Amino acid sequence: MKFHPDFLYTTYISNCEIKMPNFKHTYKDVKIAVTTGDITRQKVDAIVNPANSSLMMGGGAAGAIKRAGGKKIEDEAIKKAPVPVGKAIATNAGILEAKHVIHAPTMKMPAMHIGAENVKLAMEGALECAEQLAIQSIAFPGMGTGVGGLQFEEAAAIMVKATKKHIDSGTCVKKIVFVGFIDELTNAFEKAIEKTL
Repeated sequence: MKFHPDFLYTTYISNCEIKMPNFKHTYKDVKIAVTTGDITRQKVDAIVNPANSSLMMGGGAAGAIKRAGGKKIEDEAIKKAPVPVGKAIATNAGILEAKHVIHAPTMKMPAMHIGAENVKLAMEGALECAEQLAIQSIAFPGMGTGVGGLQFEEAAAIMVKATKKHIDSGTCVKKIVFVGFIDELTNAFEKAIEKTL
């Protein structure tokens, strides 16, 4: 199932309630939660922006984060651009409850269709950035599920596998939240976790 990226955070998220996680799991002392909701409302140390390498925050998750948190997030990010796929940088989170936004490019240019490898690399970059900041809680939206063009099930499987690999190597992160903007993505995260962790 595919949606225009701006649908992700306008039609649905504009009336979204803050929901308690509807799926919880623990893997090697790291709490894994899945919820349907708005990435910008998550009460965590950092939320992840599936960015492009220029770090311009236009539509989809990036645009939602800028609208909710303020333009100063983008202003700081652009000063650190370009960032290649596989690397990530952190900025302030503006007026969001999170302390940081981790910008992890899934694509070089805006609105590119991407492959599975880009999601894997973006996850690795985001989690490494979280380690450098000693972040204990982090929330991810569906990486590559907007303009990137990946199916929910494929993206969720890649994201969870990358998470497992990171935890297995040792981590300071204590809580990871996967946020689906609709139930279909949430369900894909749940199935991937049940299969992998």
